[in-house]
Amino acid sequence: MDFKELIKMDREKRKKENFSGTFLEYLDVVKQNPGITALAHKRIYDIIASKGVRILKPEENLRIRRIYGNENIKSYGFFKDNFFGIDKTLMKIASYFYSAAMEGEESRQVLYLVGPVGSGKSSIVESIKKALEKSSPVYSLEGCPMREEPLHLIPKHLRGEFEQKLGVKIEGDLCPECRYRLREEFKGEFEKFPVVKTGFSIRSRKGIGVVPPVDPNNQDTSVLVGSVDISKMDLYPEDDPRIFSLNGAFNVGNRGLVEFIEVFKNDVEYLHTIITATQEKSIPSPGKGSMIYFDGVIIAHSNEAEWDKFKSDHTNEAVLDRIVKVEVPYCLELNEEIKIYKKILGKSNFKAHIAPHTIEIAAMFAILTRLKPSNKVDQFTKLKIYNGEEIVEKGTTKRIDITELRDEAGIREGMDGISTRFIVKAIDNALSNSEFKCINPLSVMESIIKSVRDLDTSDDVKKKYLAFIQDTIRKEYNKILEKEITKAFIQSFKEQAESLFNNYLDHSEAYVNKTKIKDNSTGEQLEPDENFMRSIEEQIGISESSAKGFRSDVTSYMFYMMRKGEKLEYTSYEPLKEAIEKKITSSVREMSRIITKSKVRDKEQDEKYNSMVDEMKKNGYCDHCCDVILKYAANNLWKD
Repeated sequence: MDFKELIKMDREKRKKENFSGTFLEYLDVVKQNPGITALAHKRIYDIIASKGVRILKPEENLRIRRIYGNENIKSYGFFKDNFFGIDKTLMKIASYFYSAAMEGEESRQVLYLVGPVGSGKSSIVESIKKALEKSSPVYSLEGCPMREEPLHLIPKHLRGEFEQKLGVKIEGDLCPECRYRLREEFKGEFEKFPVVKTGFSIRSRKGIGVVPPVDPNNQDTSVLVGSVDISKMDLYPEDDPRIFSLNGAFNVGNRGLVEFIEVFKNDVEYLHTIITATQEKSIPSPGKGSMIYFDGVIIAHSNEAEWDKFKSDHTNEAVLDRIVKVEVPYCLELNEEIKIYKKILGKSNFKAHIAPHTIEIAAMFAILTRLKPSNKVDQFTKLKIYNGEEIVEKGTTKRIDITELRDEAGIREGMDGISTRFIVKAIDNALSNSEFKCINPLSVMESIIKSVRDLDTSDDVKKKYLAFIQDTIRKEYNKILEKEITKAFIQSFKEQAESLFNNYLDHSEAYVNKTKIKDNSTGEQLEPDENFMRSIEEQIGISESSAKGFRSDVTSYMFYMMRKGEKLEYTSYEPLKEAIEKKITSSVREMSRIITKSKVRDKEQDEKYNSMVDEMKKNGYCDHCCDVILKYAANNLWKD
């Protein structure tokens, strides 16, 4: 298909979809499909709900249970590809639209998003605005500056009968301009008033109004409600609607959405229009005209400092009473934070190889800066618990309750720390400075260190952040790398791990049930091997007195997995997985040390080294990052 044909087909399709007729013809359309008259909140809720809602039940999802306890979490398809780690925030936003769609109190309140810079407030609003642009068009009165619902033409005394026949509720009144046209142009014969279809557009200001922060010394309300055309004042009286220019944010956002960016940077007097727009669903007309009906969603957002300053002034109570506040914190789940960076990098034009664990290391740093210190666990353990990982306290089998950690941290956790933008810029800098079109955890850590040193903050905060990246994260990366190299060195790692896992399960099950183990070679009935089990348990600090409880927990968990029909693997139970991997790692540490440090290798060592490199390349490394990583390992791992 050539370009001319493509354009022609699109034009013909649009002609078919367009509607142009009288109000009488529009009534037939409403009769067939009453849903087209939906108010703004209902329309946006339908857009969100149309992408599907999935209930993440704790009894069916172990990770969800670890993070949220017994609470059911709703995952909205509308948000799932662009927003990560803020499920509860997105649930609150969807709940606001649902209640407003049912014409509850929320339909007469502002949705206000507050949170730190880069937490996703603007992106959430942007996603709703873009969805509106792609949504089905609405029917409106031809030439109406408010693009208003044609049913407003029906006189009040006839509305009850029309509502009954059409199966809809009619709300609202004609704008001054359409009221004038109905009287003068159509002589009151409202059935002849032309009706058209009209879509939504951000750039064309159709159904989507945006209010940026305004200079406090020049806060002209015409930005919100339009103005009087001075050039026409000599022709018409000052209350004549023909002199009105209804092009303010509330006018163009009627039937759609009005966004207030950094809302509290404006003086409160400038925001008073919000009061009538929400509670009375009407806005002032310019000059001396009457109030104008308004049906639109008002979404505002700002950072926390501006919110605190605004709410501290009791004279702002009228505006505060009309706000539904939703906090948008930073993501605190490692797996979800990684998804954010991958999404952003996927949209960029950077063409470079990214070594395994590079994005993970950057995400670890971001989350550590956002977590409140705990008296119960160290910061990195807290990060793992918030990520839904199974954590066992050193030497015991007691689980650490995530609810206790959240209660200890308070409601402000996630409302400060390093932003997503900071990390992405550090990754971008590492990509820009790479000579080999390859970045790895080491180059990203170095880039983050430089960025922290340039950060405009106190020396104490810089010192804390540098300690995270230079100490906490580097130690964690060393553990990850040691395991990675070991896995590559022992190509049969998984087979060995599975063998240890199955043996441990057999012996611990026999121990718990006070039965014996059958020797596969001799058929002899043997007692569970205490020394073998302890050699595994000691790897994660399980004391002799706690061993019995640990074995019971492992056995119970495995039976739980079997009942659910899930496959049993050595990775099934996190504490046991860690113990087995440490057991294997310790047995090959010396050999790995020799191979990574050997300057002159014999033939056998060279074959093993090359085999290890090949295995690492299969796992996502390139030649350059393999060389860098192994040199780092030789100098920093397995030190005597």
